[in-house]
Amino acid sequence: MWQARLTKLPSGWGRSRRWRSLLMGLVAIGTLLTLTGCDLPQVSAEERLFLPLQIELLDVATLPAQTFADTPVGGLSALTYDRQRDVFYALSDDRGRLAPPRFYTLAMATDFSTPESPKIADIAVQAITTLKDQAGNEYPSDRLDPEGMVLSPRQTVFISSEGVPATQTPPTLNEYDLATGQLKTEFRLPARFLPTVPTEEEPEPAAQGIRDNLGFEALTLGPTSSAGAFEPFRLFMATESALAQDFDPDPANPLTNRFLHYLIGPQQSTFISEYAYPLSLEPLGTVVNGLTELVAIDQGGHFLALERVLGIRGFVIKLFQLATGGATDISTLPALPSSDNINPIQKQLLLDFTTLEVPVAAIDNLEGMTLGPPLPDGSASLWLISDNNFSDDQSTQVWLFRLAIG
Repeated sequence: MWQARLTKLPSGWGRSRRWRSLLMGLVAIGTLLTLTGCDLPQVSAEERLFLPLQIELLDVATLPAQTFADTPVGGLSALTYDRQRDVFYALSDDRGRLAPPRFYTLAMATDFSTPESPKIADIAVQAITTLKDQAGNEYPSDRLDPEGMVLSPRQTVFISSEGVPATQTPPTLNEYDLATGQLKTEFRLPARFLPTVPTEEEPEPAAQGIRDNLGFEALTLGPTSSAGAFEPFRLFMATESALAQDFDPDPANPLTNRFLHYLIGPQQSTFISEYAYPLSLEPLGTVVNGLTELVAIDQGGHFLALERVLGIRGFVIKLFQLATGGATDISTLPALPSSDNINPIQKQLLLDFTTLEVPVAAIDNLEGMTLGPPLPDGSASLWLISDNNFSDDQSTQVWLFRLAIG
């Protein structure tokens, strides 16, 4: 190909020694490329789709069982980091049966005496914030089932509630003032997420909406460039498992969750899109299987997803990287079809906790996850926390990882 193209050059060029040398060099380069083309680095479609993430376990610590401000510290199902104050906020999933719905401020000190291997030096509960309605009243029992929480740039926390079927309380996405815990905004959810309620006209309606204790569990914010209140930001939320109308009773088939995308502005918020999240197939003997948390890691649609299984082997925890680019918007579909016409979110396994040098029996009910302060080498710290279900047989664990790209 190279020589055929070269014969078409103007004849005057070939009479010049300088051009003859250049042409011979081009021929040599073309021959080299032809001979070594099969040895060039090959980049797979998956490598182009996902970031080259690396993760390393640094430490595991336990928050001792305790009470704070006359409330039991437990059921911690969400974790978010405040860079300005260098503290973490941990949400309790207590429905108000042991104390009013609340979140705690945690100080988690890190020991950098060995920079290449930081450790958790101390975990201390510093404060408690009780959630309140718009009138400033604490929520009564079984009116809120808080599961997901994330800190926003406008000094508020967004909290998702799974809803309480026993009291016909629907799921919610609410925004609360960080300092006072008072409700500021209650976002409208699409009707397909709201459970059907029997009526006199329809005492046995078709099943729809979130299933009991499998609603909005995962919540994260897209990376923001400032901590100001006037810059729009993106919020992402996902169900723990499939909606009633999307549920497949065949255990041989994996379930499909729903992943929502909002744009939150200072004056107006917009529901942008919705994607299908393919939940991993549950192993034999599973009691509970679900997506418990999300963390956005860049503005290009990449996330971390924490999946948790409780079964005959205890807790099985897996961490995935997600790529949402190319996923089909399913926001117009009240129920998901069984066809293959939908492109779901793409997943790549990042870490199976059974591969860690930690006894499997020591892994507890991990539900909360957040990025924390940077580590001495510049990599990100990733923190996880477990929900002890207010059980004497479980504990509140805090896991510290190093997360790096490349």
